[in-house]
Parts: sequence; C-alpha cells; structure tokens
Amino acid sequence: MNTNDNISLSKFLAMSGIGARRKTTELVKSGQVMVNNEVITEPGFKLKPQDKVYYDNRLIKSENKIYILLNKPKQYITSTEDEKGRRTVLDLITIKDKKRMYPIGRLDRDTTGLLLLTNDGELAQKLAHPKHGTPKSYRVTLDKPLETLDCDKLHFGIKLIDGLIKPDRLYIVPGSRKYQVVIEIHSGKNRIIRRIFEKLGYHVVALDRFKYAGLTKKGLFLGRWRSLTVKEVALLKKI
Repeated sequence: MNTNDNISLSKFLAMSGIGARRKTTELVKSGQVMVNNEVITEPGFKLKPQDKVYYDNRLIKSENKIYILLNKPKQYITSTEDEKGRRTVLDLITIKDKKRMYPIGRLDRDTTGLLLLTNDGELAQKLAHPKHGTPKSYRVTLDKPLETLDCDKLHFGIKLIDGLIKPDRLYIVPGSRKYQVVIEIHSGKNRIIRRIFEKLGYHVVALDRFKYAGLTKKGLFLGRWRSLTVKEVALLKKI
C-alpha cells in the first residue's frame, strides 16, 4: 500500500477514488472492506504502510489524482453514467484513466459552464459541503427585464421551500436592458438559481456558471477541458 503511516481506512479509500469520505465511511461500517484479509468496520482504523486493503474482492491501491476543469455545454448530464443512454460530462473527457472520476456538484442538462471533475474523494466532499461555502458565479438570461423591486427582494433574500436564500452578490449586466443578471452564491442546492427566479415569476432562458471556487473560464471554450495546475489544486484544498 502506497500511503503514509497512520492514515485512516476511510480516508485512504477516498484518496484511492472509491468515493467521497461519507461514502467510504459507510462502506467500512457495513463490513465491505478488508485489511489483510480481516473485515474492518471502524472507519478510523489506522493503516500501516505494509497493510493491504481490499474492497469488492480487489486490492485497492492509491491512484494518481486527476483534477479537471470542464466548460460544460448543454445537453450533457452531470453524472458518470445515465440509465437512459444520454450523453454525460465524462463523454467529453478524452483521457484513458477516467473510470473513477466524478463531478463535484451538479449542473442541470440545460445549464452551461464550469464543472470540476476528479478522483479525489476528499476534495470533492470538501468543496460540496455547505459549511465551506464554495462560491459560484452565474450569468442568468431572463425572459423579461428584472424589475427593480424584484432586484431589491433578491438583495435582502427570498424564502424558498427549503429555506431563505440570499445571494452573496447580484448585479444587472450593463447593456443587457435588464435581461441579464450576474449572481454569486455559495449554496449548492438543486436548481437553486432557476428556483430563485421562478419564485419571482421569471423564466430562465439561459444559465451559465462562469466562475467556481475562484476558477474562471478564461481560455476554456465551450465543450473543452483542461487539467488544473498544481497551484490551483493547492488553493482549492485551502478553501
């Protein structure tokens, strides 16, 4: 096992690309993981460098970490596979070693923009967890101009079925005749941007996420992807 001494079993599994920390914790608790041919049910079990870890009847090894930034186009599902046979974001990634990669967060099928994909379960869980407040910026195109009163309501926050939502930043795009709005928010709730404007009586015609956790789309055309730099990964881990 290529890992540091005293790393916990659940963390090792997450670092090996099995899944986010929450998932690997449950796998261990349910008795699906063995260390040196012995079932271990304690997620915090400390591993030694010579230990061999097995899950699903195979030896688990540490994987090279992959971090990819994708500019997602429309009509792609934010998933690793789809039971209806629709195209997924992994279809856009042209590397061989992508089997254990999964997207961080979600963008619905008709939303474009930045999406992170990785096999680093630890980082994925960190960025997706609400307590870290990962910032996301969107350009929203509406079916009608945003009224001043509704803009004020958004600044103060509006109540949705799952709680109060208040944008971190909001402004009308200059020259858009109030049809386009930029909104920055840290919530990762499902369809949150669309639901915000639907609550106020607007239909979102187009939605694009142009900034995520400090990363931007600069030089990244629609449908293209790139690997993150070492510096970018380090900054993400500091969030």
